[in-house]
Amino acid sequence: MDDQTAVVAPGKTVAQRAVAEPEAQHKPRAGRNANPRYAALYRHYPTIHYLRRRARQRLPHFAFEYCDGGSGRDDAGIRRNWAALDAVELVPRYGVMPSLPPCEVELFGRRYAAPIGIAPMGGPAIVWPGADVYLARAAQRARIPYTLGTVGCATIEKIASVAPDVFWFQLYRAPRNDHAIGFDLVRRAQAAGCHVLVLTIDVPVRTTRAREVVVGLGGAFHADFNKIVQMLLSPAWTMALRENGIPRFSNLRAYAGDVSVNEMVAFARREMGGAFTWEEIARYRDRWKGPLVVKGVLHPQDAEKAVALGVDGVVVSNHGGRQIEALPAPIDALPAIVRQVGSRATVMMDSGIRSGTDVVRAYALGAAAAFAGKAFLWGLGALGAEGPSHVIDLLIEETQAALGQLGARTPEEARSVVIRHNGALQL
Repeated sequence: MDDQTAVVAPGKTVAQRAVAEPEAQHKPRAGRNANPRYAALYRHYPTIHYLRRRARQRLPHFAFEYCDGGSGRDDAGIRRNWAALDAVELVPRYGVMPSLPPCEVELFGRRYAAPIGIAPMGGPAIVWPGADVYLARAAQRARIPYTLGTVGCATIEKIASVAPDVFWFQLYRAPRNDHAIGFDLVRRAQAAGCHVLVLTIDVPVRTTRAREVVVGLGGAFHADFNKIVQMLLSPAWTMALRENGIPRFSNLRAYAGDVSVNEMVAFARREMGGAFTWEEIARYRDRWKGPLVVKGVLHPQDAEKAVALGVDGVVVSNHGGRQIEALPAPIDALPAIVRQVGSRATVMMDSGIRSGTDVVRAYALGAAAAFAGKAFLWGLGALGAEGPSHVIDLLIEETQAALGQLGARTPEEARSVVIRHNGALQL
């Protein structure tokens, strides 16, 4: 092993723990919560890459650019996230062939079907009208965490009724009037039975997302001639719009009133902005009676500060490459953060997750779960309401297959494999 090769969780290897077992052939299949049409969908969409390609063809151009793009020149941050994940190599040990392993994990005292979650997203209903409910319904069925965003297009109360067992809520900073809106959203989430509150800290400023600007989504929305043509050429999307109505920031209607879409956007930009300060995080810790997570951590000392304030978990994230392209890929920052706080807090990761193999990479490097965002938007774009379930089935199947390939009989056993991770952040 060269001096750049990292060994995670030294101790017994997978091979040492696994006594000789009869060799068997195991064919990947969707889990028990699979979409009944899984086999037919798998024939055309065997990986998330195929969903992305179909979403590009099926969505209005402005909707695809909204879900697919990031910040900076040529989506450099997104491409870095993908390249960094692809560069993580897991060295298998053979001589044992377990059956496809279970993927269940525990997060904050609750059991979930896999170390996979749906990340919070702003305005997913722009990509597919009704998206928030479809995502929540699929997560409830599959028993994985679903995180509703502050600027999602369904209310806290609605999602709590659709996904009572897996509902998490993400909050952006709304500092005006001594955080009146933020504190009330927390109150509503607590009353609705939300399991985990997630504070996003990685948007201190609003940056340019060029692909959104070029298609007319950089501020106010105007249904100009080009957008109307795009909608007419995307009849399934247009039918979903007719069924579910115009996307709105539903959670904010209680504070902004029954205003137009553009008035709501203006209201959100006035009320929300900046990154939570540590003093503000401490105030939310005092108010929230449940697991509290800080999302957007890339430096071990920021993770340390959060844990010192009583935060229960952190999400290592660069906002999916949508803030600034100079940030490190979360998978590269993950090991240093796990070393710093992993014994005292639940460390999770998002940004760039496109497969179950990526999930296993993150888990092997110490993440308790990996959350995907764009993958679910591509699923919605390709398949509409049944897209989220197909994405979950693919991720779980691929996670099981990757664990089986490594010879790991549980997700935890993946942490004993040898890992080559030359891009890991060194501080």
